Amino acid sequence: MNASSLPPVSDAMRRRVVISSTIGNALEWFDFTVFGLFAGVIAKHFFPSNDPSNSLLLTFATFGIAFAARPLGGLVFGIYADKYGRKRALIVMIMMMAVGTGMIGVLPTYAAIGIAAPICVLIARLIQGFSAGGEFGSASAMLIEFAPPGRRGFYGSWQMVSQMLAFAMGASFAYVLSSRLSPEAFDSWGWRVPFILGVLIGPIGFYLRRAIDETPEFKALMASRTVVENSPLRDVIRQYPRELVTAFCIIAVGTAINYVAGVYITTYAVTELKLNLADAQFGLIVFSALNTVVVVLSGALSDKIGRRNVLLPATIAYCIMFYLMLSRLIADPTIQNLYYVQACALLLGVLAGPAPAAMTEIFPVRLRSTGVSLVYNLAVMLFGGLAPFINTWLVSTTGNKLAPVYYIFFAAAVGIVGFLLYREPPPAGLAAADDRSMEAIAPGQ
Repeated sequence: MNASSLPPVSDAMRRRVVISSTIGNALEWFDFTVFGLFAGVIAKHFFPSNDPSNSLLLTFATFGIAFAARPLGGLVFGIYADKYGRKRALIVMIMMMAVGTGMIGVLPTYAAIGIAAPICVLIARLIQGFSAGGEFGSASAMLIEFAPPGRRGFYGSWQMVSQMLAFAMGASFAYVLSSRLSPEAFDSWGWRVPFILGVLIGPIGFYLRRAIDETPEFKALMASRTVVENSPLRDVIRQYPRELVTAFCIIAVGTAINYVAGVYITTYAVTELKLNLADAQFGLIVFSALNTVVVVLSGALSDKIGRRNVLLPATIAYCIMFYLMLSRLIADPTIQNLYYVQACALLLGVLAGPAPAAMTEIFPVRLRSTGVSLVYNLAVMLFGGLAPFINTWLVSTTGNKLAPVYYIFFAAAVGIVGFLLYREPPPAGLAAADDRSMEAIAPGQ
């Protein structure tokens, strides 16, 4: 399989794929963002306790438990996408996410139905986690398999644009509602608004994803094989262990930074440093919006100079700047210094841009969604979903407000292992590496 042997793709279809993948994925991640940003009020209504710190820990634990469903969802949808197509998997996933999101918006509180309230929140989060589990692998595969030769980094970066948009949209809702409504109105019903609006994820996502074609690489693969393979999970584990470890490590550092910078720091600033919630959310809006540009530029840069040459410097630079800026914030807890900490997330944008292409193109087409979904969700569960809980626990247990820095340093060390193991597919960004060429650089070389 080479670029000339693939079915032709129009520029209009490529644009449609980028738009549908970006908007659809942003809608999927919107709910995850809002749940994290509204953790304080959710803790009060669904996990009441005499100690607010315990309530917050229970809420973040529920936030993290949803990520336990993601590896299972990733495997189910990853295998499904590798057998029957990226498009079909993505449509099913976005409809499931709408159900879980709507549940949280309408659930009665603990005061109304007792222990059933937190149990229902947990069920809703598990539904969301299961559906989101396959999103990254299938959506990333969709984007890079539609990319023209030499532009996989650019096209893959739109996967991360969608996540930055989700943070920006979620923070915008949180900012407007918390700053425009009275505290009583926000506490009573205002926090529910984004979850109820999240029900629109279903019909909008279905419309967007139904209008796109299956990827040309997957079409060519289906045309060339006479039977659908029954064991993509077994094959990817046996044949591509190095690629699995590489992708896991790259995802681990990115997701740790993402959830600390995008979810935890806002709550940390309010609960530990007593800063204003609306001001903290405003900073997240601004820097998340700026990152939608940064990730595209860094993805395109990686097409020219290589993935590792962008990923490694961005990770090291983030660690240094996060340590310096968080130390400054703790010494002088002002909104301006909080904005300096949040501005470090622009380096996350540099790291995130090449990441989807880097972790996706190293797998062959026939195992791509399975491989990426498997390691992505394990890494996000361990380093992302539990990040707010772990950092809250670290600060509470040690009394050291600088504890989040050590969490980031550990994740960065894991990421650097992945960068060292990473083997750039030759040539970088080739749009149509087939199974045979990928197997030629697989285990043992």
